[in-house]
Amino acid sequence: MTDHNYALSITWTGNTGEGTKTLRSYSRNHEVTGEGLATIAGSSDPSFRGDPTRWNPEQLYLASIAQCHMLWYLALAAKEGVTVLNYEDRATGHMIEEDNGAGQFESVTLHPEVTISSDSDALLAEELHTRVGDYCFIARSIQTPIYHRATIERAS
Repeated sequence: MTDHNYALSITWTGNTGEGTKTLRSYSRNHEVTGEGLATIAGSSDPSFRGDPTRWNPEQLYLASIAQCHMLWYLALAAKEGVTVLNYEDRATGHMIEEDNGAGQFESVTLHPEVTISSDSDALLAEELHTRVGDYCFIARSIQTPIYHRATIERAS
C-alpha cells in the first residue's frame, strides 16, 4: 500500500468590513490555493448568497467525480486495448436541501461521449465505464450514487 498526502489552502476573502456579524454581512468569496497551482476563485452557490462568477463547492465536487472517472476510464481503456480518440462529459448532479439548511447530493450522472478508433471494441469501451468505480479514488470515497449514460462512437 502506498500513502499519498494532499495539501491546499482556503483563504476567506469576503470580509466586507463587519465580518460575520450577520448571515448577510459578509461575502462567501474565498480562494483555493496549492503550491505551484493556479488559484481557484471560490464562493458559495448563488442560492446561498454566493458569487455566480466563482466556482462553488458543489461544482468542484461534481468536477472531481467527473475528472477521476475520465482519468481512470482512459487508463482502463489503454490497458484493455481500446483506443480513445476523444472524451467529453457533461456531468450533472442532484442535491437536496433540508429545511434546516443541511443537504447532500442524491445522485451524480456522468454523460461521457467517447470516440474510439474504428478497430476498438465498442461493447468493451462501454463496459469499462462500470469498472471505473472500482478504481476511482473519489468514487470510492463518497456515498453519492454515480450513474453513467455513456455514448460510444467509432471514428470513421
